[in-house]
Amino acid sequence: MRFQTPLVPAVLIRRYKRFLADCRLEDGREITAHCANPGSMMGLADPGMRIWLEPNDDPKKKLKFGWRLVEHGGGHFTGVDTSVPNRALKDALIAGKVPGLAAPTVRPEVKYGANSRIDFLLSGDGTDTYVEVKSVTLSRQPGLAEFPDSVTARGLKHLQELSAIKAQGARAVMLYLVQRTDCHHTGIAADIDPAYAAGLTAAHAAGVEIMAFDCRISPQEITLGHPMPFEMP
Repeated sequence: MRFQTPLVPAVLIRRYKRFLADCRLEDGREITAHCANPGSMMGLADPGMRIWLEPNDDPKKKLKFGWRLVEHGGGHFTGVDTSVPNRALKDALIAGKVPGLAAPTVRPEVKYGANSRIDFLLSGDGTDTYVEVKSVTLSRQPGLAEFPDSVTARGLKHLQELSAIKAQGARAVMLYLVQRTDCHHTGIAADIDPAYAAGLTAAHAAGVEIMAFDCRISPQEITLGHPMPFEMP
């Protein structure tokens, strides 16, 4: 998935009200950017961090910049926009480039369960496959990415609904997409959300498959990478 507009570097001044971030551009201007991330963004929202913003000239948008990346030492990046994983994965699914998830038909945002929408429904080759996607951005230990970065009742609900759809005879997949280039394995932050960790263990026991992939990230694009080892809680 290529960014629609070339990203520009900036320095983070502060993030507040979850969806707003004050930033300083390289020319000295201070602007407010939209932050498309409802999580805690632990370790990714410290004042003074070098970040990358996507400008827009859409007259319907009040904020003219969107926060997309955090840049770390050593040329590493973290993608902070939680909508990006679905867009990157959709491209890869349609192209048949996701190992274990090939299907003739790929449908996003299909209603199922109790007033929920599955991220992707794959069909056309026999058993339907329901794929829920989570963006992983937390890292507290070198090389280890973790989910979630805050308590997620919604995420637990998704696990329960995947278990229910599996019980009805469909295939159910929980896919973690790691939006960091500095990690080589991933797992669950059970200390942050014990209920989610227990829910994942129960879902896995019920037959829900667990997958994890990394991403290739640059200021030009974010694309699906390779399968990543996943540590069960």
